[in-house]
Formats: sequence, structure tokens, C-alpha cells
Amino acid sequence: MLVAKALVKVKPLQLIYWLRLGLGIVAALVCTGYAMVDTRGTISVFMNGVVIAMLIYLMSYYPIKNRFINKVEKPQKLLTTGIGIYFFSWLVFWILLYSIIIS
Repeated sequence: MLVAKALVKVKPLQLIYWLRLGLGIVAALVCTGYAMVDTRGTISVFMNGVVIAMLIYLMSYYPIKNRFINKVEKPQKLLTTGIGIYFFSWLVFWILLYSIIIS
């Protein structure tokens, strides 16, 4: 109940920011799972991880756009809000999870 009341007060761009943080962690989990299956070299694993992270980010844009297009002043903010925290959280959690798994 308390969480629901707190979500009511959150602005749309703040919600998108936190959503992208969570998606970065999900992308790291997906990349780690893929890296466990991929037996090629380190560069291949890294490049595939980058592509997977970009695809997840771009795929998240359309549901976010459909939900929040009328709630923000500038529609281009929907694409750029949270881009830094997404890739930062993805990289940090991917390195952490990958290091734990290969050790």
C-alpha cells in the first residue's frame, strides 16, 4: 500500500529513469546467460553483450513511448531519459555476474 502511494507521486521521467535502471540489470542477466552458452572468444562475448544491451534498450523504447507520450513535454526525452544509468548499471552488473560465474 505504501509503495502504491509512493508511485503516485513519481513524475513520468523519474519512473522511466528507474525503469531503465532495472532494465539494465535485466540486460546484464541476459548477457551473462548468453555468455555462459557462448564458447567463442572474449571479444565475441563482449560484442554480443553490447548488441544485446542495445536491443533491449531500443525494444524498451516503444512500450515506454506508448505509455508516456502524452505525459511528457518533449517526446525525445523518452528516448534519452535514463540512457546513462541503463548502460552503467548494465556494465557494472554484467561484469559482476560474469566475474562470479567464470571464477
